[in-house]
Amino acid sequence: MQMMAKEERQILGHEGAPAQLADIRFRQLLGNASWDALPARVRARFGKRLNAGDSASYVGQVAACQMSLSGRILAQCCRLIGAPLPLERKGGGAAMVSVTEDGASGGQVWTRMYARRRGFPQVIHSAKRFAGPTGLEEYLGRGFGIALRVRAIEGGIRFSSDHYFLEIGGKRFRLPQWLAPGELTIDHVDQGEGEFTFSLALNHALLGEVMHQHCRFCDQSDKREGQIQ
Repeated sequence: MQMMAKEERQILGHEGAPAQLADIRFRQLLGNASWDALPARVRARFGKRLNAGDSASYVGQVAACQMSLSGRILAQCCRLIGAPLPLERKGGGAAMVSVTEDGASGGQVWTRMYARRRGFPQVIHSAKRFAGPTGLEEYLGRGFGIALRVRAIEGGIRFSSDHYFLEIGGKRFRLPQWLAPGELTIDHVDQGEGEFTFSLALNHALLGEVMHQHCRFCDQSDKREGQIQ
C-alpha cells in the first residue's frame, strides 16, 4: 500500500499524534488509481480503521426528499422488512448517520436517523459486508439485501445496485428484475471544510425516478481536529 500523503496523515491524526491505521477495504474495491484520485478527506473517511464495536458519527440535515406516488407506496411496503427507505417527504429535518464496526461479520453496521415532523424519528439499520460477487453487499432485513458496485466519481464515491437478493434457510435467491424496486444509486461527495453530501436515488425502468433524497452532513472528527491543530 502506498504511503499516505501529508494532507491525509493530518486528517487521520493531527500533527504530533500517531495517525490511525488505515482500512484498505474500500481501496481494494475501487483500485489504487481510483482511490488515490479521491479527495483526501474522502479517503480518510472511508479509510478510517475502527476497532470492533467502535463507531464514527456524522450529523446533518435532510436538504430535500421527493417521492412519486409509487415511491411512497414502496417506502410504506418496505416497513415490513425494517423500513430501509426514508418515509418523510420534503426536507429540513435533522439527520444522523453512525457507522459501527461489526467484529463478528468483519463488516459495518450503518444506523441512519431522520427526524420527522410528527412522531418519533425514523431509524434505519443496515449492515454492509465485504462479500458476494461484487465484493460489497448491504443487508436490509428479513433476509433481503443488495449487491453493490462501487466506483469513484468527481469528489467522492458512488454505490449502485447490481442486483437484489433474498436469503431463506441459508439459501440465496437473486430477485428477477421485474420484482426489483429499481436501480439504487447512493453518492457520497465531499464539499470541503469537513462537510459532505449524501444523495439517494431510486429509478425504476417503467416508473422513472420514484425517490430522491439529498442530505448534508458534517464530519465531527474534522471539526475536532481543526480545533486541535
